[in-house]
Amino acid sequence: MRTLLISGASRGIGRAIAERALADGHRLSLGVRDQAALGGTALDPAIAGSDRVLLVPYNAEDSAAAQAWVELSCEHFGGFDSVIHSAGVFSRVGLLFEPGEEREIVSTMEVNLMGPWWLTRAAWPQLAAHGEGRIQVLVSMSGKRSKGKLASYSASKFALLGLCQTMRNEGWDAGIRVTAICPGWVNTDMAAAVRQGPSSRWPTQAMAAEEMTQPEDIASLCAELLTLPNRAVPFELALNCSLER
Repeated sequence: MRTLLISGASRGIGRAIAERALADGHRLSLGVRDQAALGGTALDPAIAGSDRVLLVPYNAEDSAAAQAWVELSCEHFGGFDSVIHSAGVFSRVGLLFEPGEEREIVSTMEVNLMGPWWLTRAAWPQLAAHGEGRIQVLVSMSGKRSKGKLASYSASKFALLGLCQTMRNEGWDAGIRVTAICPGWVNTDMAAAVRQGPSSRWPTQAMAAEEMTQPEDIASLCAELLTLPNRAVPFELALNCSLER
């Protein structure tokens, strides 16, 4: 059994990861913006039990929130050994952004890059003390290549992948293993927002929701990663539901 900190667990991929981890017997500390969204669900402490699930208010743009979350988790569970970064935001801002859009660029970087950075920094002593600490980061194929004109989003994800590589280097000798998970299309609200946007910003093709990678598929991968020994944890997983050329 592991004790996990999972960000972005109120919906989409993060929620699927949390539900699978709970079903697998792990203890969860969930950092969420909207605790009410989990009321009455399997992730509600009133249903799962407060000994299994802790909900903590968390805003990835707030540097102090990461430290507070870590401290509350240690108080509640006595410590933890794994962090899964799933919180993220989408941005349509392109290279030739309009006046005022720079604020969205900064916000995108704060959530997608600095959020994981602050949380990892705060969690590091716990992860290093365990000897087999785990960090999983939902990056995106947009952190490996840029196919459209979504400069802000792609830049944040490229930077995040670079941060993951440095996390891996920094934590190796302490037994911390890092996996950057890079999916393409996933059937989430974020994917729907991309596909509904201007076609000039992102090259899209018709794809039914059931043809996309599902959040539960990624949750299964994350679950399997947690079972692997230090000698066998992959650094990067790239997965696509469509052929890229």
